Amino acid sequence: MTTKKEQRRLKIKFRIRKSVNGTTERPRLSVFRSNKQIYAQVINDLTGTTLVSASSAGLEKMAKIEQAKKVGVLIAEKAVAAGIEKVVFDRNGYLYHGRVQALAEGAREGGLKF
Repeated sequence: MTTKKEQRRLKIKFRIRKSVNGTTERPRLSVFRSNKQIYAQVINDLTGTTLVSASSAGLEKMAKIEQAKKVGVLIAEKAVAAGIEKVVFDRNGYLYHGRVQALAEGAREGGLKF
């Protein structure tokens, strides 16, 4: 059962994905936000592989925005360790606000450039 809100997000997501593609030089940092957790993964779209990933599952209980910022720092640390410094940010149809924005800021603080 899909709601109008989900359908709207999917339309935005497909519109964004027309222009945002991850390459070997600049992989795509994709964000998924559920009601309880937030997930991020760095994807090479040419080969269809996930290079690194991180999530808020397993982090200590704190405010959701703080969790998102920690996930951003964690994904940045893993990406830099894997030799990735530049990425393309894919907000996945979500508004660039709140937890998505906090994750992006945390990733920038961790050393990723986008």
